[in-house]
Amino acid sequence: MNAETITHEALSLPMQQRAELAAQLLSSLDVLSEAEIEPLWFQVAAQRAAEMDQGHAKRVPAEDVRRQARALLK
Repeated sequence: MNAETITHEALSLPMQQRAELAAQLLSSLDVLSEAEIEPLWFQVAAQRAAEMDQGHAKRVPAEDVRRQARALLK
């Protein structure tokens, strides 16, 4: 059985069963070791750097981010 078939079958489940399946799948991602996680972070960092280089991402000063976060926590 391939991923496309599994996805089709999963999406045909009732909502509660889909939610339970989604929770199981998400929790299975938490079992990665540090050695497995590190290259994933490097991939994300490289992707974000490329997005900034291509002008697809906007740089925001850290102080602006802090100010916005504090405002949300009030």
